[in-house]
Amino acid sequence: MSVALKVPVVFINDLEATGYGLAGLQKNELTTIHPGSGDAGGNIAIIAPGTGLGEAGLYFDGKSYHPFATEGGHSDFAPRTEQDVEMFRFLQQQFGHVSWERLVAGPGIHNIFSFLTKVQQKKIPDWLTEQLQDAEDPSPVITNAALHEQEPVCKETLNLFVRYFAMEAASLCLKLKSTGGCYLGGGIPPKILPLLETGDWYKHFLDMGRMRPLLEKMPVYVILNDKTARLGAAYYGAFNM
Repeated sequence: MSVALKVPVVFINDLEATGYGLAGLQKNELTTIHPGSGDAGGNIAIIAPGTGLGEAGLYFDGKSYHPFATEGGHSDFAPRTEQDVEMFRFLQQQFGHVSWERLVAGPGIHNIFSFLTKVQQKKIPDWLTEQLQDAEDPSPVITNAALHEQEPVCKETLNLFVRYFAMEAASLCLKLKSTGGCYLGGGIPPKILPLLETGDWYKHFLDMGRMRPLLEKMPVYVILNDKTARLGAAYYGAFNM
């Protein structure tokens, strides 16, 4: 027997929910990558690599914030170096359209690794080959080998991932003019936090030519609470229904 529950149901985008969830985070649920200027205010950007690449913004009207979803993760990947161009061609042969999500997401880690080993012919040890063959999802294996085993090709994979992540984060921040801050969410950033804290991510983030001074003013945080979207959905339900 089915029972109809007479309650309102609303669907919201997961990154929009993350935007609402920022209101419920405690200080210990954020890690600061860059503090920004002391008087930071204005729009906020959220970029969240996980199974895909989510992007969202929070518009500031002078009094309060209004989260909104985007599909920015599906915009075109923009290669800068000769290696990037090779990467683009490798991915274009497989997917046709090459978006940032093909690189800055869980599957993107495997895509970068595949490029390094198949196109650039970089060798990996037998133990890693065995682990990858047994893995349902190769990206965590590659990440673990980079962080804990210091395996060279895996380290290069993660270094490229970090650079691409920073590039697209900076692009999103400039498009939204997110002087209120940039929040790095999703499942991947907390797992590679040591790589985000070395300074390389932020160096690549600032590498935007004459817009560097604007980016320097923006605070950058990593969201550590993996339930932020759920908090946001609850917040939305409490105040909007």
